[in-house]
Formats: sequence, structure tokens, C-alpha cells
Amino acid sequence: MGDLPRDPAHIIDQLSRTMQALKDRLESLEHQLRANVSYAALPHELREMLQRRLGDLERQLLSKVAELEDEKSLLHNETSAHRQKTETALNALLERVSELEKGNSAFKSPDEFKVSLPLRTNYLYGKIKKTLPELYAFTVCLWLRSSASPGIGTPFSYAVPGQANEIVLIEWGNNPIELLINDKVAQLPLFISDGKWHHICVTWTTRDGMWEAFQDGEKLGTGENLAPWHPIKPGGVLILGQEQDTVGGRFDATQAFVGEMSQFNIWDRVLKAEDIVNIANCSTNMPGNIIPWVDNNVDVFGGATKWPVETCEERLLDL
Repeated sequence: MGDLPRDPAHIIDQLSRTMQALKDRLESLEHQLRANVSYAALPHELREMLQRRLGDLERQLLSKVAELEDEKSLLHNETSAHRQKTETALNALLERVSELEKGNSAFKSPDEFKVSLPLRTNYLYGKIKKTLPELYAFTVCLWLRSSASPGIGTPFSYAVPGQANEIVLIEWGNNPIELLINDKVAQLPLFISDGKWHHICVTWTTRDGMWEAFQDGEKLGTGENLAPWHPIKPGGVLILGQEQDTVGGRFDATQAFVGEMSQFNIWDRVLKAEDIVNIANCSTNMPGNIIPWVDNNVDVFGGATKWPVETCEERLLDL
């Protein structure tokens, strides 16, 4: 911020003192003249010189007065402009604080929450506000805890117009956990319905339809030919806890997820195995670059709730 305008009282005081000094000089000169000699008796040249000196002093006084008056007026304008600038900056700060307060998470950190889906119904679910772009590869990771039987249900599903099963992770009935891409199926060797927290990651690339499945940082399965050369379509709906038969709806209670989930993140690439290990063992926090797990990006419906989640280290101890 630039220098503040000078104090108005200082300028006024300077004006008064300068005017008084000039008056004092004039009075002193006149007094000396009267005390020493009659003004009329002075030689013509000296009288003219004194007349010029007096004229010069008067002009200096008037010039100084005009200069200080101009400076006083300028100072007033600068002070008004500075006040307006300060008020504008303060108003902008207040608006920003208000925005931050409105967008502030109810949790200690925007990602420190879990979604609880305690009942097998067709109306409890979470919805991710953001959608996906067109993808040629992805990694999805999440923490989940469920003891539902038979099958934990559908942790998440992504539906687009014309394809309700664009991406689905589901354990239905006594079937193994399945990953669906464009309604094509791969069975995953994951075992997570023991009521404990588990960290799950699945990766996929359109190149040869290659996929990988990780549980608690360990790669338990891999395969190929799962919807090879199929790009994931953009603009669909991401649902937590339900399998979609149409975009955003027609849920089936028998396929609903029962339990808790947190840290649902999506990246637009296949993460390296060491990155997945580091996320799973709590040594790194790596939000998804496409879908990050943040409070204001997740809405809950039908009685689904959001709660503070156990720390990553506490979830590890639960394994």
C-alpha cells in the first residue's frame, strides 16, 4: 500500500506558522524603518529598493498562502480517496471471509468425514456433485467398512445416458466383488465384508482393457480384456451406495451398500503400485485429480449421514 497522506492538522499548523513568520518579518522591517529614520527622508534609490523588498515579501506571502491552500485541498482529496480505497479493500475482505464461512466444512478438514449408509434400502445414498470427463484410464480408491451379508452391495456406480453400468463396483448376493466397465465384468479377488476398515483401489486402462485390484495396499488381482479400447463417457452421475438402472435413479435395495465409506478419490491415470501402498499405509495424502474427497462435493440423501471419520492410523489399526 502507498504512503498515507500527511496529517491535515500538520498542514494547517504549517500554514499558520508560515503566514505568521512572514507577517513578523514585515512588521519588523517597518518597525526598524520607523525607529531609525523617516521613510520620506530616505534617498530615492533606497526607497525603491525597500518598496521592491516589501512587494517581494507580499508576493511570497500570497504565493505561499495559495500554495498551502492548494496543498490543503489536495490533501483533502487524497484523504477521501484513501478512505474510499481502504473501505473498498475492507469490504472485499469481509465478502471473502463470508464466502469462506459459507463454504467451510463442518469437519476439522474438508476430507475428514465418512458417509454412513446403515440400512439396505433403495433410498439411502450419496451423490458426488462433480462428474467425470472422458477417460482412457482411471484409478478409484476408497476406504470402506461393511459386515453386510450376503454381499456388501454397491460402493459406487457411474451411469451415463445409454449405459447405466459405465463403471460399477458391486458385491451382490453370494457373488464375488465385480468391476463393471461399459457393462462388461471382471471378478475381483477382494474380501472385505468382515466389519473392518479396508482400503480398496481398482485401476483400469482402455489399452487392452487391463485392470488391477488392490486391498490394503496389496495387489491381489490383475487381468485384461475388460472393455478394451472403450473410453469412459463424460457427463454422467456418480452415486455412492446404490447401483443405477437409469442415470441417477431406479435403485434396487438388494444391491444397496450397507456400511461406511470415506476417502473416495478418482484419478485420470493408473496410479503406481507404490503410490497405492503409500495411500493405504497412511504415509501420503493424495487427493484424486478428477474427483477428490471433500465435504462440499458430496451430498447425502434418504437418511444417509456424514460423520467425522477415524484417522487414517486408527483405520489401519482396525485391519
